[in-house]
Amino acid sequence: MTSADSGVARSLPAVRRAARTALITSPTTPGSAIFAGWVGPYPAANFVVSIGSNCNSWSLPQARWYFEQETVALPRAGAPVAGFTRGATAKDDVAQWAATQAIGDPIDYVPLVWAGSPAVIHGALFDANGAHIRTNSGSWSFATVPKIPLNRSYYDATSLAFLASRRLKVRGSFAGDTLTARTVWPEDFRLDLNAAIRPLPATAQALRRLIRYEPRGGAASPFSATVLWERVPGARAWQGKPVLALLLNGGQGDDDEAHGGHFALVTGRVGEDGAMGDWLANNFYTLDSFSEKGIIAAPTPLDNYLADLNSGQAWYRPTYLLVAVLSDERVATHLQSALARVYNQFYRHQLVYEHATMNCASISVDVLLALGWNVATRGPTSRIVAATSLPWHALRRRSIDKAIQAYDYLTEDRTRLFPAAAFEDFGADLLRLASGQCRRRLGALETLIAQDVEAVSFLRVPQLPSSRVFGDCPVDTAWEYTARVPKDPAMQQIIPVPPRRFPESLRDPDLLPTPRRRGEGALVVWAVLSVVGIPWILWRWWRRRRASAS
Repeated sequence: MTSADSGVARSLPAVRRAARTALITSPTTPGSAIFAGWVGPYPAANFVVSIGSNCNSWSLPQARWYFEQETVALPRAGAPVAGFTRGATAKDDVAQWAATQAIGDPIDYVPLVWAGSPAVIHGALFDANGAHIRTNSGSWSFATVPKIPLNRSYYDATSLAFLASRRLKVRGSFAGDTLTARTVWPEDFRLDLNAAIRPLPATAQALRRLIRYEPRGGAASPFSATVLWERVPGARAWQGKPVLALLLNGGQGDDDEAHGGHFALVTGRVGEDGAMGDWLANNFYTLDSFSEKGIIAAPTPLDNYLADLNSGQAWYRPTYLLVAVLSDERVATHLQSALARVYNQFYRHQLVYEHATMNCASISVDVLLALGWNVATRGPTSRIVAATSLPWHALRRRSIDKAIQAYDYLTEDRTRLFPAAAFEDFGADLLRLASGQCRRRLGALETLIAQDVEAVSFLRVPQLPSSRVFGDCPVDTAWEYTARVPKDPAMQQIIPVPPRRFPESLRDPDLLPTPRRRGEGALVVWAVLSVVGIPWILWRWWRRRRASAS
């Protein structure tokens, strides 16, 4: 790490401390409870809000270390918090757990929810110049939390122009007559209970066309909500109903490492008039570096996931949700319980994030497959191209590590590798299950999904305007990614981030070793060929040529 990186690494905690100081609130703080009845699929009354450093033995020590300077919601004492299996991979842990659990058993709680802020207001409006914000309960000066130094964009006049005429939900804190906002969420971004039905073929190709229908993937288009399928047309008694959603973020416009987008699984209940801000987005993101946006992998409210002024994905790119409204909570709670176990393994570092083989899509797809949602995956891009191009990548990039990474990308299953592929494949299968078009023999989870889905809606969330350039739809092939990235390395936009070292004292002794990367084995084969195989081939060629000449 360079001295500049070291300085940034030191500055990030300092900014978070400043933000936390700005979020200190008094017992007389205005506004309502930070969750309106539910935290995802969990009753909000079963959580208490705390600063991470005050958690003591209340949560997993490793999780407490990551969130020591953050506002979190913790399960109350006595709530059934998810466990984990020692000496097992996260996927095996989920599979073993699922084999002993009935779908519909009481939900297990996540180790924590990243709340971000200790207070919230609803139905807020800006004044003419954005200096004040008001609700029916009062008016306050409006301020924002500090921008993280590595963040390339932030709230500006274009943001205010977009938000000025909208009713807003704001997460933040109060100090005197000032509201310091951390999350600003347009309340008209919600399920539309009166949306028209626009049937969609239950195919990945149809979903891909829907995502790409609007220019730039809908980054600058209005928010839209449509119904793709409904069991009883027009029956929209959705309020309070459980939901299971697939979430896909688009590609960023100014980061050439982020054209693949991001994938997450979402659970919750439909709020008043279709509100969805308190749904729980299960975000998996690398823990081993300081994000330029301040992101920490965690279950977090959907409005915080999308609209946090630093880390909110909607400030960087368009977003798409495929939302299944359910008649029963059993599928959503079963999935959330499994994800809670995965977070335990993730914070412990039994599960390690890796961009090519264990990213946000990989982790989520592994959980769904382990639970028995048996979607046929796409397979690798090309093992032949990966094998033959490995030396070329090593020479061109002058990096063995990057050559290994390129091999891993090309040999990884595309449904696990590309967030868009995961969204399209599982989204299409969701539509097939709901509409009775699925032809394979169904397992227990798939059968209940087919029974419980009442409607499937597609939501397009635009990119919130700021000083950042607009993003686009996410790529879903290696060739599309290559075409989008500038050929000249000097023209590529890459944001360097400092590492975050996981303390050795927090590594449990039962952790399994990290699996060897596939590219390392391919490199060994090439090395053997270079030392033995290629000279032997040349020698054989020379012998035959000499014999022919004789």
